[in-house]
Amino acid sequence: MIMVRSPLRISLGGGGTDVPSYYTNHTGFVLSAAIKRYVYITISEAFWPLIRLKYSKMEEVEKVDDIQHPIVREAMKLTGVTGPYLDIVSLSDIPAGTGLGSSGSFTTALLQALHALSRRFVSPQELAEQACHIEIDLLKEPVGKQDQYIAAYGGITCFEFQRDGNVTVEALKIPPETLANLEDNLLLFFTGTSRSASEILRHQDQSSKENSAEMLANLHFTKALGLQSRDALVAGDLRKFADLMAVHWEHKKRRSSGMSSGRIDELYDLARANGALGGKLVGAGGGGFLMFYTEEKTRLRRAMRGAGLREVRLQFDFAGTTIMAHS
Repeated sequence: MIMVRSPLRISLGGGGTDVPSYYTNHTGFVLSAAIKRYVYITISEAFWPLIRLKYSKMEEVEKVDDIQHPIVREAMKLTGVTGPYLDIVSLSDIPAGTGLGSSGSFTTALLQALHALSRRFVSPQELAEQACHIEIDLLKEPVGKQDQYIAAYGGITCFEFQRDGNVTVEALKIPPETLANLEDNLLLFFTGTSRSASEILRHQDQSSKENSAEMLANLHFTKALGLQSRDALVAGDLRKFADLMAVHWEHKKRRSSGMSSGRIDELYDLARANGALGGKLVGAGGGGFLMFYTEEKTRLRRAMRGAGLREVRLQFDFAGTTIMAHS
């Protein structure tokens, strides 16, 4: 049996500039952090000559081409794993559609497991590129490269997306005390709603392709905020980082009418009135998790729980996509 886990992520700055329609003309920059919440993939030998898949649905097929799950089908084709005596099971600590990059984590975990099955070593760079190739090139999803890369590498990491598609990866050089305070003071709360990011991302993608002046100006500004967020963390200025989060959220909302909602705006205002120095919705928008930076954790937790929100405790993952068992 092979078991692989791949971390989910939070975006700390620059999110949205990792989409090809933007970075191929302007370069992109994202500061992202992997967290200790995971997507797990297990692959084991089946008794019957079938490929059996268990995720939110169940499939039993004889050939790879018959697999309905597009990522599984394309990942098996890419790695040359054909079965048929295979059981593939996916589990996740947090459901999909909540803004934590689960699709990228699923794809990197699956690819790592399939490579391990064939006894091949792949680097985080190769793993991330293959995951991006499947989601962006083959399946034409309107997603960026942040999720696959942070899932593969882990840590708190800066990604620069070059015009030619190459990605420069650099671990954030953050003082230990700043790192501890950041992890302690960032709080994640589930809004109670999940959503598909595709519609919001497709709107951004189309606007970028059409050179919409408003969308491009928004993304240029978002990239600058990402670079400023990086500099604030390196300098140990967490209050500046929190201020930048708040500015980022205000500009992010302008990208799409579906980015926020009356309920999310109310929750955000409640948090700001109860000790949140800054915050934003994580992911493409429309639902999922609100993330806040605060120095008054007890007060903020009481207010958010009183509003019916569930907290997910945040710790950073520095391992990236990892093979946990191989027997």
